[in-house]
Amino acid sequence: MKPIEELNKPLAIEDIEFRVQSVNKGGYATILAYKDARVDMNRLDDVCGALNWKREHFDNNTRCRVSIYNSGIKEWVSKEDVGTPSNTEAQKGLASDSFKRACFNWGIGRELYDYPAMSIKLNDKEFDKATKKATWDFKLKEWIWNSEFNTDGKLVKLSCVDNNGKERFSFSVTQPKPKMTVEDAIKEIEKAADVKMLLSIWSAGKVFQKDTKFVAAKDKRKNELTDGK
Repeated sequence: MKPIEELNKPLAIEDIEFRVQSVNKGGYATILAYKDARVDMNRLDDVCGALNWKREHFDNNTRCRVSIYNSGIKEWVSKEDVGTPSNTEAQKGLASDSFKRACFNWGIGRELYDYPAMSIKLNDKEFDKATKKATWDFKLKEWIWNSEFNTDGKLVKLSCVDNNGKERFSFSVTQPKPKMTVEDAIKEIEKAADVKMLLSIWSAGKVFQKDTKFVAAKDKRKNELTDGK
């Protein structure tokens, strides 16, 4: 069994299904991202092993409990959730939905909650203005999606191109610059080309001015630049 944290790894974009929720009168389609129950099964098999997890359904499939065997305490650990029926095959859809929601509790695909609102302008041939529905020319299943995540598993980029190779959606999050450490500040001190630059770096590093290493680096570089004067 792999570390349980592996359940939380973002799903591959190939495992995500994008569907049309609605189309407004202006021809903008609202797209939602979903995971298939088989994706949850595969992730549980891969991380826990096929014999180390189980699912149970209750209340006519409304409620699902997913349990994983903890060999450390020699007990099953469970998490559960409830689902909603689908428009077709209500009971089967209800069982699938409650299972997927229970797996969200284990962290599988939880990053889907971070996906942005996706509103895509359709071409005139891709939707019917009278019915406000997508036509057969809107080939969403043929579009190619790309995603990127940061080291914390948070979505930072999402984009797609349609079946004609045209970009139709793009989303990105500006990554904050990493905070400077005292080691970084000392390196800047050591690179100071003159006293004026040195004092500027010293002033910018106000947060480090009580750090003995930072102070020593400043004094040393000042001596080097002034020949000890």
